[in-house]
Parts: sequence; C-alpha cells; structure tokens
Amino acid sequence: MKLLRVQNNQYLFELEKREKEMLILVLRLYPVIPSAHQPVSKSLAPGDNPSQHLLDEALAEQRKENKKLVENFLGDTRHFSETKDSSRMKLTAEEIEWLLQVLNDVRVGNWILLGSPEEEIWHSEPDSQNAPYVWAMELSGFFQMHLLEAISTSK
Repeated sequence: MKLLRVQNNQYLFELEKREKEMLILVLRLYPVIPSAHQPVSKSLAPGDNPSQHLLDEALAEQRKENKKLVENFLGDTRHFSETKDSSRMKLTAEEIEWLLQVLNDVRVGNWILLGSPEEEIWHSEPDSQNAPYVWAMELSGFFQMHLLEAISTSK
C-alpha cells in the first residue's frame, strides 16, 4: 500500500490487488472487541453499575453504525478504482480516521480473543488455533501503519 498523492483533502493510495483483497477481508471482520470488554468501573461488577448498561448500549449503537459504514464503504465505487496491475483507493482525512478506528477494533479484538498475550505468542509459530487471530492482528496493523504514515507525511 503506497500513498500516491494528497490533494484537496483527498488521499490517493495504490494497493496491489492482493492488498485490496486483504483489506476487504479485514474490514469485514468488524466488530471484534467483545461488547462486555469495556467496563465503566473495575471496582464494580458489570451488573452492579447502572452506567454500564448505558455504555454497552452506546457502544452497541456505534458498532452497528460502523458496521453499516463498512458495508457502504466497500460497496461505494468512488473509493476504489482498478488499473491493469493494481487498485487505487481514494479517502478523505475523515475516512482515514474512521478506518483507523475500525482497524483498531479488529486488531485489539483479535488480541483479546487470543487471551491478551504478552510477547511470547510472537516467539512461536502460529498454530491452527491462533493463526486466524494473529493474521487479522498483523494485517490490521499493516494497514494502520500505512494510513498513519500517510497522515503524518501530509501535514
């Protein structure tokens, strides 16, 4: 994934065909973070805190809206165009910020599904149990890195 240019708040990226396929697969995984993973208070049990229900509802609504935005984004032909050897992706700065949030959910959510491991997981070969989670984490991080780099170099 390579930033080609920034013009009038429009970022134009070039992706290899396989990179585009991987981006689509990763985005379709959203949402991943379990809904009960973000407690309002660590000192109270989730059922004992009335604010927890409000937080859970707000997060569920945000996930629902983001899921709809992911599907709209992937189906919108204005974002992607094909060349002979690659794909082009056009994004605004706001769309990049939103994509970073979605990709972060996929990355962190898969880390949580792996049991929130420390570094030891990276010192061993992925197995059939953890490979899909590791794959999703690494690909999300790959796309996050390139999007963040594009934002930082355009300022």
